[in-house]
Parts: sequence; structure tokens; C-alpha cells
Amino acid sequence: MRIALTIAGSDSSGGAGIQADLKTFQAHGVFGMSAITAVTVQNTQKVYAIQEMRPEIVHDQIVCLFDDTPIHAVKIGMAASAELIEAIADALKNVPAPAIVLDPVMISKSGFALLPQESAQALIEKLFPLAEVVTPNIHEAEKLVGYEIRNVAEMKKAAAAIAELGASKVVVKGGHLGEVDATDILYDGQDFQQISSPRIKTTDTHGTGCTFSSAIAANLALGKNFIEAVTLAKTYITGAIEHSLNIGKGHGPTHHFYDLYAKAGMRTIT
Repeated sequence: MRIALTIAGSDSSGGAGIQADLKTFQAHGVFGMSAITAVTVQNTQKVYAIQEMRPEIVHDQIVCLFDDTPIHAVKIGMAASAELIEAIADALKNVPAPAIVLDPVMISKSGFALLPQESAQALIEKLFPLAEVVTPNIHEAEKLVGYEIRNVAEMKKAAAAIAELGASKVVVKGGHLGEVDATDILYDGQDFQQISSPRIKTTDTHGTGCTFSSAIAANLALGKNFIEAVTLAKTYITGAIEHSLNIGKGHGPTHHFYDLYAKAGMRTIT
């Protein structure tokens, strides 16, 4: 059994964070483990509050898991302070870490700041050099590079600039551009690749970034290379959005097990 570890915050509504990551791992046939960085108070409408874990607890969650079992991929999500970021980096530098996928979670869909500006530099300095893949969306990429991204050409420019910050490979997610297709730019440090899927008309997109990055990690755990892992993750998240769940009064979650439900002849009722 392949194993993946998510280092992220807990989403009480179940659509994002470690809940989305663990569902995604399991949907790919990968066993999921977790190191919780924070507990959030949130529902489908907004994030109301965050309570961080103590940095030493986060550090020790990671180390004790690596002491016990082989881990084949790591996904890092929300780490909301420089102290937490440093604890994660210290832990991963002292274990035989596999490929690491870093989703630089900076702001929630409702606009709640999940990464204070003063912590962004720590994220770049401490975690970018450890990451195999960094997966910012348009808004996160703009914060990282310091300028507006309005088209695919500027997405490519931003991907190269983010790689220069220390990331080995970059995926700039273009879902927020608002074009007919949802286009992502992949950059491996030398070459660019563009992958697109039809934009799905739904507001039930809570947790898409978490799900996409954890799908990349799951596929890396399964032995896929960078291009294969991202391409398969793109197909997976597109299906999860297409079959998203109309839960709650705000942005409902994607359907992490849509393919398994279909194969089992189960119908989703919302």
C-alpha cells in the first residue's frame, strides 16, 4: 500500500484541508496520514476563525510518522505562521522525505487571509526549496510575484519567476482567469506545458485547490512522473467539480468519490 501524508489545516465543513486531502488519497487507492497544523471554524459560506497547533506538535506529528512507516509523498497545505512553517521545514529536513507538493494556501474562497503577509517570506525561504511541486492559483501566484496575471503568457512568466524563488517544478492554476477553458501552466524548470479542461458552471467548488494538489501527491506516491501526475490530477479534479455536491448555503464541496460511486452504481442525492 502506498502512503501519502498531508500537512494541513482541518476544515470543519469537510470540503477542504485535511478532510479533502484524505478523501483524495483514498480515492486514488493511497492510504492517507495527516499532521494537523490548525483547526478552523468554517462552513460552506466562510472561515470565521483559526486556532493554530503548537509548532512542536506539528513537528512531532511529522517525525513520528516517518519513524514508523515509509511515506511515498507529502502534501503541504495551510501553514499560517512563520513558526509553523519553520517547524514543518525542520521536520522534513530531518527525515527521508519523498516528493513534496506545496499548495501555498494564502486566502480562502470567502476572502479570509490564511497566510499573513509577514509569513509569506518564510514560506518561500523554508518550504520552496524542499518542494518538488508548488501549485499556486492565480491570486496566490500574483502575491508571490508581485504583479497582475491576466492571460496564459503572464501565467508562464509567473511560473518561471516562482521557480526562481526555489521551487523545482510549478503548476500555476488558471481557474480564476474566467476564460472558457480552465487552463493550467506546468513548468519543470526548463519547459512549459499547458493543460486545459472545459470550465464547469457551478459555484460548488469548495476545496478544489486542496483536492488538486493532493491528487498530484497521490499520483506521485503511485510512481507517476510530474507531467503524468498533474495531468491525471487535472482529470480527477475536473470530474470532482462536474459532480460537485450542493451542500450548505455557500460554496458546496467537490465530490471526491464520484468515480467510485459511479462504478458501484450509487447515485448521489443532494
